[in-house]
Amino acid sequence: MKPEKILYVDDEAIALKYFERLVGPLAPVLTAASVEEGRAILAVHGAEIAALICDQRMPGERGNELLRHARQHYPHIVRMLTTAYSELGEAIDAINTGEIYRYISKPWELESLRTDLKNALELSALRCERDGLLRDKMLALQGQLLAGRLGALLVAGAGVVEGPPEHAVYRCAQALLVMGTLDPAVDWNRWDYADIHQAEARRGVALVDHLRHWLRRWGAAPDGGTPLALLHQVLGGEIRGGVLHLTRADACSALFSAPAGQLPTLEDCAWPAWQLWTGGRYALAPAASGGWTVQEVPPEFPGKDWLASAIEHLHG
Repeated sequence: MKPEKILYVDDEAIALKYFERLVGPLAPVLTAASVEEGRAILAVHGAEIAALICDQRMPGERGNELLRHARQHYPHIVRMLTTAYSELGEAIDAINTGEIYRYISKPWELESLRTDLKNALELSALRCERDGLLRDKMLALQGQLLAGRLGALLVAGAGVVEGPPEHAVYRCAQALLVMGTLDPAVDWNRWDYADIHQAEARRGVALVDHLRHWLRRWGAAPDGGTPLALLHQVLGGEIRGGVLHLTRADACSALFSAPAGQLPTLEDCAWPAWQLWTGGRYALAPAASGGWTVQEVPPEFPGKDWLASAIEHLHG
């Protein structure tokens, strides 16, 4: 939804009526008679509002309190303060603290008011366009993060087990597909491209250490009938009829969906380590009665381009 409405807040009923009459031809107008009422309108229509113009002097809270609230919770809204010349110092303070885009002095000059609001609407449209481009970039980089973690597991697996790790990592990727795992969360206000790659490299080092821990603990090769029992010790659940039943399967995705910058724990690496240990002979699947099952499945050759295919499906 593209925001295109203007919210005007003023305790004077005549000012609200006058503003709506003057500005209505320019954009849809919402009005509120207090800061409290303005907050309520923002809570319902915040995504629809492009510009907020608020009077400073009102009973109860001042207008800049509402503008500060909008700045924190609705940053796409262009914020403007209208005030009399006698309150110019408060308007300047609001500008200096980043609460408003500009102030409009009272009494209004009609053409100047319309120009200011037209500029505010254009600025809001530019912000929405910028935010959309940034969102697309973030989604692409988050997809690369998940793909990189699958690739890192493949490389790490080749270094810690004797046989080829493809089948084991393939089972991990299939588990992500059936679970519908979300991409790793990234705080783009904190992380830049170089920092994320450094953090992911450190994750790779920790991954290798944790994989080696589990493989040493479980021994060189699975002993008939023990793989599910050992996984049960780590993930819990219940073994019935040669099948491990799990209420939750978060541990099967934790390594891949952890937020950027968070090092993997020993527990996060148990599932991929177990898959490497068993050679990818077991698959995670949703249970008909709810929850999840882990059971041995017939050997399946993933194919030459299985990793690329899995990544495409995870972001399809």
